Amino acid sequence: MVDVILGLQWGDEGKGKIVDFFAPNYDVIARFQGGPNAGHTLYVEGKKVVLHQIPSGIFHQHCINLIGNGVVLDPVTLKRECDIVASFGIDVKKNLFISEKTNIIVPTHRALDKASEMQKGDSKIGSTLKGIGPAYMDKTGRNAIRVGDLLDKNFTTQYIKLRLKHQKLLDNFHFNEDISAWEEEFFDAVEFLKTLNIVNGEYFINEQLAAGKKVLAEGAQGSMLDIDFGTFPFVTSSNTISAGVCTGLGVSPKQINEVMGVTKAYCTRVGGGPFPTELDNEVGEELRKIGSEFGATTGRPRRCGWIDLVALKYTCMINGVTKVIMTKADVLDSFSELNVCTAYGIDGKLSHQVPFGISRVKIEPHYQPFKGWHCDTTQIKSAENVPNDMTTYIDFINKYIGAPVKFVSNGPGREQIISL
Repeated sequence: MVDVILGLQWGDEGKGKIVDFFAPNYDVIARFQGGPNAGHTLYVEGKKVVLHQIPSGIFHQHCINLIGNGVVLDPVTLKRECDIVASFGIDVKKNLFISEKTNIIVPTHRALDKASEMQKGDSKIGSTLKGIGPAYMDKTGRNAIRVGDLLDKNFTTQYIKLRLKHQKLLDNFHFNEDISAWEEEFFDAVEFLKTLNIVNGEYFINEQLAAGKKVLAEGAQGSMLDIDFGTFPFVTSSNTISAGVCTGLGVSPKQINEVMGVTKAYCTRVGGGPFPTELDNEVGEELRKIGSEFGATTGRPRRCGWIDLVALKYTCMINGVTKVIMTKADVLDSFSELNVCTAYGIDGKLSHQVPFGISRVKIEPHYQPFKGWHCDTTQIKSAENVPNDMTTYIDFINKYIGAPVKFVSNGPGREQIISL
């Protein structure tokens, strides 16, 4: 069976630590969508490591790590990450596998991403400029280069054909930057990639399942950034929800077992787009400061606000969440009063649904106030020591979203997690 860990908000929920925490219970960790716009932060031997492409189980020697076909892969980023992982004594050529159907990000994808975002002016969606959108466009347009193509003798011809197609688009954008250095780095990274374990991903994963192996599918970004169900058009280019596991790995729906959703105890968002509970004030700044809310991939300051249960219930519904992991609960330790959004005010009416065209309507969040626990929770190891006011806060969330919070993360360390 396949268990799933994914984000229930706008990404940055702390999924990397959670995957790392659960990894000892699994034989295979598999990334099923997204690209290097994801940044999963781990702490290994006291050092901070941010993974963008490699699954977060890589530091567990017993784990097989698979990059699935639903991912768009940047060979340059992958090579850099492999070098970092190798510095910890991990042999990536032993336990990292890549589906041959995984699509490749080429240098002109990055150029197109940058040129397109620059042209949008005030309508920017907040792209990470990693080439994700253009790479997925080539996938759906049936123009993409895939990992298996790198091994073909006609790869160079295929690359030149795609580059010429992109160059015409770049000319329309009047984009004149020299990307020759990017290309040199790209081809060097391609040679490295060809030395890794390239497999027929769907057969590989199903053979693992047939052998009784336990598989954990690792999602990137968050459900509110899903291309279909997120805050369109301020979304990513892939299906970030549990349904994406099947198409992103080549497993059938009947193989999906637990769906574990990760949410912060509050809300954050990077880049543009609607954010109903955003606090553009000193409270939001305090959340950002205490929570060190800066993008793992871009370093951009994250927008911060109170937890949004309308959105959270929605993402639990579309994902079929069976249990919730709440992260960064300790960030709320110093707050005397907390607020929880329980409804949206839209055109003078209360709504408990995420509206179509959310980026075009004015939403007034309706809050339920809660008393803060106002104590240090970072040293708590067991459920019986959780403050009563935190329990009240969590119990309300459980009841509202219809999915139980089973774990609470109370700090960045591997051991800082409470089972409820």
